[in-house]
Amino acid sequence: MEFLKTLGIEEYNYGSCTGREWKKTDTAGKLDIYSPGSGDKIATVYQASEEDYEQIVKKASEAFLLWRDVPAPKRGEIVRQIGDELRKYKDPLGRLVSYEMGKSLQEGWGEVQEMIDICDFAVGLSRQLYGLTMHSERPDHRMYEQWHPLGIVCTISAFNFPVAVWSWNAMLAAVCGDVNLWKPSSKVPLAAIAVQKIVARVIEANNLPEGVFSLIVGKGSTIGEQILNDKRIPLISLTGSTRVGKHANSVIAGRFGKAIMELGGNNAIILTENADLQLALPAIVFGAVGTAGQRCTSTRRLIIHESIFDKIKDSIIKAYGSLKIGNPLDIANHVGPLIDKGAVKDFCNALEEVKKSGGKILYGGEVLTGAGYESGCYVKPAICEVENHYPIVQEETFAPILYLIKYKGDVKDAIAIQNDVVQGLSSAIFSLNMRETEEFLSTRGSDCGIANVNIGTSGAEIGGAFGGEKETGGGRESGSDSWRAYMRRQTNTINYSDKIPLAQGIKFDL
Repeated sequence: MEFLKTLGIEEYNYGSCTGREWKKTDTAGKLDIYSPGSGDKIATVYQASEEDYEQIVKKASEAFLLWRDVPAPKRGEIVRQIGDELRKYKDPLGRLVSYEMGKSLQEGWGEVQEMIDICDFAVGLSRQLYGLTMHSERPDHRMYEQWHPLGIVCTISAFNFPVAVWSWNAMLAAVCGDVNLWKPSSKVPLAAIAVQKIVARVIEANNLPEGVFSLIVGKGSTIGEQILNDKRIPLISLTGSTRVGKHANSVIAGRFGKAIMELGGNNAIILTENADLQLALPAIVFGAVGTAGQRCTSTRRLIIHESIFDKIKDSIIKAYGSLKIGNPLDIANHVGPLIDKGAVKDFCNALEEVKKSGGKILYGGEVLTGAGYESGCYVKPAICEVENHYPIVQEETFAPILYLIKYKGDVKDAIAIQNDVVQGLSSAIFSLNMRETEEFLSTRGSDCGIANVNIGTSGAEIGGAFGGEKETGGGRESGSDSWRAYMRRQTNTINYSDKIPLAQGIKFDL
């Protein structure tokens, strides 16, 4: 396809790069990448070796010593140029994201736009890495805090957002003075390789040192474990499952490293009897079926007041009947495939568990076959009537399954149901009653990192800090003051007197 050629994706591609130099290793295993939409083979990627990893980290360590001394606004200028390059390649890169991962073309383009937006955000941030000034209790003393870069920041990204999550981390870390190492998901390495080639143009144009932006595609059992255990990497930002996050966090904590964990979500929308149903319906459907239910912020549970339950159920079933499922590169389609047949199996197993627990499948649940569905990765999104305590409802199934849950009483009862899961990423309420919405946002309300009113759970803006609580990991990326995670805080006290008084009035005379 033409967009592959435009992005420099070849039949055989190397999986490690120090910035401009691609390592030519072809003996550490290879990945044959297939499109979940068509089932066609896209390309092959040679994985990096452990020797490649050592060379890349060495280059990154050397680059940090230079990059940290570049003034932050000038680091921001590099990020601005990266944003401009991404603008040039928005269409082909969005098509590759859609082709390789399976999300709709609109979402593919949207993901690249998110990269562009975070570049713009980071450029402004490069002039706002501020600290506080505090009053000292000692006369003729001044106290203040400042922020310094950490070193190498490694982003381990997941398949569902092949490029955007990297940009959240890499662009902010770059203006903070850190260098970046990217380990993308082995399911979608081609998009990462394409981005690395786009960034390389900026690296070359500005004669930046090798190692400021580097890439490594490798096995989790070897390269992944090296990253987790490597004391030269002070911060790792990992997006993935709770199971993977628990292991990674324990290893990183064992060496006193820092971690940003973006793990599982089990996101709910509450519909009270005061909800604007016309407003809610499109948010519910997109939240549940966007990216074929493979977003960490996908809507998984719909908690509905009993007085409107049947009306909502009928409306959602009708809306699902109008969904177009098929080739994600066809802009007319709403829903593409799941990432692979393993995900299809998880989808089917979850629906079996619903039935075993006593739930009902109200709509969908079939694996689609026939013309246009030859890859075996297409399913009809499912709607189920369940109770929140069912074991499968307590889990995150990364697939388009929407659970309808009935509640009685007032909004406090709905909030209790919403919070009664181990995950805590995104949440939403639809209500025109201010008391209900304020209760939802209060200290007694949603226990999630994201809580929305009259919008859905999915589609966060880059300006707000992104992340969740409980088993979602507790990390924050993207906007607000998330930049602080990529820096180390230092408190400074300056004595400009001719005396040496101690704090707390302690006397120590010699």
